[in-house]
Order: sequence, then C-alpha cells, then structure tokens
Amino acid sequence: MKQTALDRYETTGDGSVIIDVSATRVEDLFNNFDRSAPYIRRDLDQQLVDYLIDCAKEINRDKFVLRFTLRQPPDDTRQSRIKQSVKAFFLYLAASELQQVSQMFRRSAILFSIGLGILFISVFVNQRLGVERSVAANVFAEGLNIAAWVSLWESLAVFLIEWFPLRINIVRYRRLADAKLMFRTEQNTGLAENNKLSRS
Repeated sequence: MKQTALDRYETTGDGSVIIDVSATRVEDLFNNFDRSAPYIRRDLDQQLVDYLIDCAKEINRDKFVLRFTLRQPPDDTRQSRIKQSVKAFFLYLAASELQQVSQMFRRSAILFSIGLGILFISVFVNQRLGVERSVAANVFAEGLNIAAWVSLWESLAVFLIEWFPLRINIVRYRRLADAKLMFRTEQNTGLAENNKLSRS
C-alpha cells in the first residue's frame, strides 16, 4: 500500500491533520530574547516556527490543527494568550510577505515604465539616424534597444514569476494564524477529557 507524507500524522474526528508540538513549559514556545514582553508581543521560538511552516507545507491543502503537549496544562487565560500570540505572529509574517509583494509590483511597474520609455527613445533614435550611420551610432542605437527589452523582461519576470512563492507563503501563514489549537498534558495524553479544542 502506497504511503503518503500525511500517514505519519494523527487526525481528529473530523479528519483534520494534527500538527503535534511538545514543550516542557509555555515559555519554551517563545523566543528567549524578549522574555519580559507580554506573550501577545513576543516572537515564537524560531525552531517552532520553522517546524510549523514545514508541517504546513507538507500537509498542503488539508485542514489541520495545532496540538500542544505540555507538562502542566495552561489555564484558560494562558491558552487564550498562546492562541493570540500564534495568530498575531503568523499574521505578522503574512503582512511582511504582502509588503514584499507590493514592493515587487512597484519595482515591476517602474522597470516597465523605464523600459517602455527607452524603447520609444530607441525607435526615435533609429528613425533619426536613418540607414546610413556610423559604427558608434549603430552601437548606441542597438544598446538602447537591448536596454529597453532587458528592462521590460525584468519587469515581466517580477510580475509573472517572483511574486508567486510569496503569495503561497501568505496563504500558508494565514492558515497557521487561523488554525485551531488543542492543549493536553504529558501525563494524560491518552485521556480525551484532557484534550481541549478551541477556536482561534
């Protein structure tokens, strides 16, 4: 029987894939450099972020939830703060990628305008020089033509190719931000009553 990457994940009753995260304490989920900041403003641990992103890539379009296994179960207030922190962090990553897409589109528009302008100049110069021209004039005219098409191609490459991976990242980060969170303890991982499913 053919195995898939999803076979190594557990699933919930409704078929959602479970991304498991184990930590000793709630604090282990966050970056140590800003430990004095409130949870909502703290960065998640980078290894945790990389792991969640890799799992989301692997799961792809399937629904998923995040299940945190901790030594001591966090109370309702801490659970709420963890959910807000995860949501805020991945929405921040999505916003950063969206800003890069906007910058790419602006660069594409600028390059296209420059290329179009150089192309018009190239056509005008070629018409003014006529058929009989010196080597230097011919090199100049051809250089303008090449510069115009290079600029136009670069603008199209940005628009058609470079933005697509960022768009995929934005969708992935938003899915992680909107994921449901589950909490359970290490001692009682087999007990259904210690699994608490909550909406972000």
